[in-house]
Amino acid sequence: MYYQVKKVIVLILLHTFLLSVALSCITPLLWMLNASFKTDTEFREDLGLKIASSPTLENYKTALTEGNLGFYFLNSVFYTFITVLSIVMVSSLAAYGFSRLQFPCKNVIFFMFLAAMMIPLPAGFVPVYILLNKLHLVNRTGYVLAMTNIGLSFSIYLLKTFFDQLPRDLEDAARIDGCNKLRIWWNVGLPLVAPALAVVIIFNSLNVWNEFVLASLMFTEDNLMPLQVGLMEFYNRNIIQHTLLMASLTIAAVPIILLYLVMQRQIIKGITAGAMVG
Repeated sequence: MYYQVKKVIVLILLHTFLLSVALSCITPLLWMLNASFKTDTEFREDLGLKIASSPTLENYKTALTEGNLGFYFLNSVFYTFITVLSIVMVSSLAAYGFSRLQFPCKNVIFFMFLAAMMIPLPAGFVPVYILLNKLHLVNRTGYVLAMTNIGLSFSIYLLKTFFDQLPRDLEDAARIDGCNKLRIWWNVGLPLVAPALAVVIIFNSLNVWNEFVLASLMFTEDNLMPLQVGLMEFYNRNIIQHTLLMASLTIAAVPIILLYLVMQRQIIKGITAGAMVG
């Protein structure tokens, strides 16, 4: 009886703690969303603490059209899609090669990728910019190449860990059916590491979508800038219009939240499987 009561108390305390953490994370998002549907006058009356009495989409319309955030939004969608697709393709091929192929200096090259994870990202921004500028690859191409390079080390390490756990019998069966290494990677390897791919996609999407410093260095043309740089300029022009800023921040936050909600099952499975592997 004592142990059952103790177990119930521990569960109550644990769930209370987890619930408080969840509320502390979601409350600012709900406050931001609520404020974005208010007029600036209504917001100043209650500071966004009350539910909007007459919700309006005028803030979103102004942010997307007059603030040009709609164009910046499409730029960020394009950069994120191309970069994450490049990272998934390159890192999965490299991870499969490190896991299944034998070639000279394999371990040395792999540990070089791991060592790259220890270098602070801002430390490499200036050298990367100078290199890409000399190669005349600034703006779109340079930004995609730089962000792809940033995401490779972690992605290769994670995917290699999963490829190492795959039974070789499946590959042997595919090889008997006439599959070469590329077809085995595509038809056998990738479907079995889908949870790890989901983690790679969401982590790198978050990095590319929220990148500001490198984007500020890399882009020289206003019409090519991603959303985060556009948000800063929009903020500087509308610093006293709080509801307008809340609408612009909501526009920036919603895509990543939706991506996580769509892929959350695979992401959780990938993280827990990675923990068990480790």
